[in-house]
Amino acid sequence: MPITEILEQNCRKYGDEVALVEINPEVSERRHVTWKEYELIEPAPTGPYRREITWNVFNEKANRLANLLLSKGIKKGDKVGILLMNCLEWLPIYFGILKTGALAVPLNFRYTSDEIEYCANLADIDVLFFGTAFIGRVEGIAERLKCQLVYVGSETCPSFAYDYAALTANCSSQSPNIPLTDDDYGAIYFSSGTTGFPKAILHKHRSLMHAATVEQKHHGQTHDDIFLCIPPLYHTGAKMHWFGSFLVGAKSVLLKGTKPEYILRALSDERCTIVWLLVPWAQDILNALDSGKLSLADYQLDQLRLMHIGAQPVPQSLVKHWLEYFPNQQYDTNYGLSESIGPGCVHLGVENVHKVGAIGVPGYGWEVKIVDEHDRPVQGTAVGELCVKGPGVMECYYKDPKATAEVLKDGWLYTGDMAMRDEDGFIYLVDRKKDVIISGGENIYPVQIEDFLSAFAPVSDVAVIGLPDKRLGEIAAAIIQIKEGFTCTEEDVNTYCRQLPKYKRPRKIIFADVPRNPTGKIEKPKLRRIYGGAALVDAQNKA
Repeated sequence: MPITEILEQNCRKYGDEVALVEINPEVSERRHVTWKEYELIEPAPTGPYRREITWNVFNEKANRLANLLLSKGIKKGDKVGILLMNCLEWLPIYFGILKTGALAVPLNFRYTSDEIEYCANLADIDVLFFGTAFIGRVEGIAERLKCQLVYVGSETCPSFAYDYAALTANCSSQSPNIPLTDDDYGAIYFSSGTTGFPKAILHKHRSLMHAATVEQKHHGQTHDDIFLCIPPLYHTGAKMHWFGSFLVGAKSVLLKGTKPEYILRALSDERCTIVWLLVPWAQDILNALDSGKLSLADYQLDQLRLMHIGAQPVPQSLVKHWLEYFPNQQYDTNYGLSESIGPGCVHLGVENVHKVGAIGVPGYGWEVKIVDEHDRPVQGTAVGELCVKGPGVMECYYKDPKATAEVLKDGWLYTGDMAMRDEDGFIYLVDRKKDVIISGGENIYPVQIEDFLSAFAPVSDVAVIGLPDKRLGEIAAAIIQIKEGFTCTEEDVNTYCRQLPKYKRPRKIIFADVPRNPTGKIEKPKLRRIYGGAALVDAQNKA
């Protein structure tokens, strides 16, 4: 079943109920504004504090957008881009695109002008919807883009684009009824691009629907749940977790802001029952509670039944500390890639909190294997490359058969992640294949060292990378971000690391901020660029 049919079902069942809420904590005036009121006022550039739409309005907006695109000649198989910050317009635009039979192509809101141009041309985008934050970036490449540009925002529409509100105002709110099947192409998502320009990942409607089913099977969303969505919607992670709530017509809240007080206030005010966090946000909340800056007594959180984390390895110490504050709350972690339509191909499971540290077991409808460099299944607890197979695997890297052949083999997706199974069958993520450090002939897996250091009280965040060394080839370097109010020296870190085997101990300690991308992944290529040059000079000097 194409996922657009779920929206129609939600309208029939829950039409007048609230579907989506947008909260913008940066707005000083806290006011409740419905969608219809919003359209009658001239909002400030940041928008009002709170907006909401019902399922009926959600569907009407999607239908208006679909009928607009069809009137402009967009047809099944065409591509339509979305370059927006999280907002109430995002998902109706996404579903409007799908209703035409076109492919939705979300773009990373951190893309530079060059990256926007590259991705738009790679994906053959015919129309691009963009928001206020991107006017400058899009204007610089407008003449080179091979697509129509539509502005979505409250400011004056720039001269090089069409205005979304004006174009859709008189479009029909009835469904265009374009026939769709599970085998139709539905979306193109882009890889994180941490090793160069991103790859375009092609998915069918079958993948989108499977993502919704997997999420709901794993976390048991009901119509009464309320999901707090914070990560960017352009990424498969946030959207596919939302799909679980979407599948049962449950209300969801889009929070614009990641400060601990914003998250706790939204959870409390909106009576949210489920939240998906990235590691840095969860750690920030714990730091704020530990320091006394925030107090749980100021919020109503008894209804919060589930916190889950994904997108990167999760330190055991973080989860254990979280459960000290929230002992009655369920916890889960989710593993996935955009190539596997986001999270869920491996998950811990709320019943397996005793296995915190593992990414878990194969998800609903998924198969998993771990292979050596010769594609043979590894034995016992040996480390190998994690491979997954299921209905959510991508069709291909769009227009890149060589890259596709490297990761898709007989229906198996080779993830590039190194993993191992314990004696109970639980899978542990060891590291990215390309991030393994080979020092003096020994394989060192940075994630293991990061997990160990994250339990050290002064450490707020940590990244371990390999730096060149003349004698050993590479050495492990730890970039450590210290918690506010703590002090820590290199000697303190080295003393703490004596608990590690000698070959795993970081040989270089750097105190600095740890950069992460919008989905919470450590930007290790950036760290290698920053610190690798100096290390190379040191290595040459040793010679």
